[in-house]
Amino acid sequence: MKTIIMFETSWCPYCKKAHKIMDELMKENPRFKDLKIQIIDEELEPEVADSYDYYYVPTYYLESEKVHEGVPNKKVIEELFNSAIS
Repeated sequence: MKTIIMFETSWCPYCKKAHKIMDELMKENPRFKDLKIQIIDEELEPEVADSYDYYYVPTYYLESEKVHEGVPNKKVIEELFNSAIS
């Protein structure tokens, strides 16, 4: 199983939306409950955030590969979750 890294900020409305979608997907699909998701708040961990190449939040990495940046939707997050499992 691969690790998902999510970059966010506390004030970002799209990050809040992403969390709701992630929670919904985990309720719908029990396989997703065991995913390894590392959430990095760029305001609290700027040194970590600065070491990755992105501009918009939320941004998702699968291991070291950026897979999505910006406004999330359910399809994108579900594909990310499935990729992390396979």
